[in-house]
Amino acid sequence: MQGRVRAIEGELHVVNPEPPRDSLSHGVLAMLIAQPQHRELRTWLAFLAQDAAARVGERLIRAGVVESVTRRRLLGTQTLYVPSSSEQRNAAAWIQVRLANILVQGRVVDITDRALAGLVVATGLTRHVLWDYSAHRSGFTHLHTVVDSLPADLRELVDHTEAAVGSVLAAGRR
Repeated sequence: MQGRVRAIEGELHVVNPEPPRDSLSHGVLAMLIAQPQHRELRTWLAFLAQDAAARVGERLIRAGVVESVTRRRLLGTQTLYVPSSSEQRNAAAWIQVRLANILVQGRVVDITDRALAGLVVATGLTRHVLWDYSAHRSGFTHLHTVVDSLPADLRELVDHTEAAVGSVLAAGRR
């Protein structure tokens, strides 16, 4: 959230209470400020994950980059957020292609892309970015270097996100 929150030893700390312009980020920051007694990172990740897809989807709809599509399934419905135009599909695909190129070429990675790379690893999406093992072999090596170079607070966020994803996957297998 643009330098407003830091993860320190498993807890979230608001370091800048100035509201961000983005309404979703603003709402999350307001919740963190309103609940100072609750700081555990794992708890906040679980709480925010409950409706994260819908909240991010709504933000992207407001921005005009996606539209929601509801599919009927055997056991209910599923809402997907799909790019609203061919330009938006290209923009969405470009993010993973750009990150793959940076990693394969071993380039210096800015903090935003390092955080993105960490979250790609944490959420199990590595194969969506580095989809061709033989062509992207060097990217896998650089990816680990990039993630390891994250500042401590972002590394902690990545580690907790990976643990949360693992818990959800393990619970789903029961």
